[in-house]
Amino acid sequence: MTTVLLVIHIMVAAALVGVVLWQRSEGGALGIGGGGGGFLTGRGTANLLTRTTAILAACFFLTSILLTLISQRSAPTGSAFDAPASSTAPAAPGSESAPAAGATPAAPADQAPRGGILDKLK
Repeated sequence: MTTVLLVIHIMVAAALVGVVLWQRSEGGALGIGGGGGGFLTGRGTANLLTRTTAILAACFFLTSILLTLISQRSAPTGSAFDAPASSTAPAAPGSESAPAAGATPAAPADQAPRGGILDKLK
């Protein structure tokens, strides 16, 4: 469902950009449809493009909110900045024992594990 909603969101965003660029520009020549005569001229077309822009903008906001709600529901609780709960405690500073075969050595006493965001990405 998320993929379908994301594809619809991208299509609405592309259509919104296209409709905004087609509108006749008031001041400078910023829009594609800003020239003299042509395909999109007249008051009726301006009203149609304005209404289309409003509808596409509403659809864009709706899909944005729905994507946010879906991602919050499926995401794990907690923050990415929370320290990871490690199952092994670091060795005490006075106990210098040899590590078992295949075990990773503990952090030195002066370097406590920080549990930052880069450590989580490993």
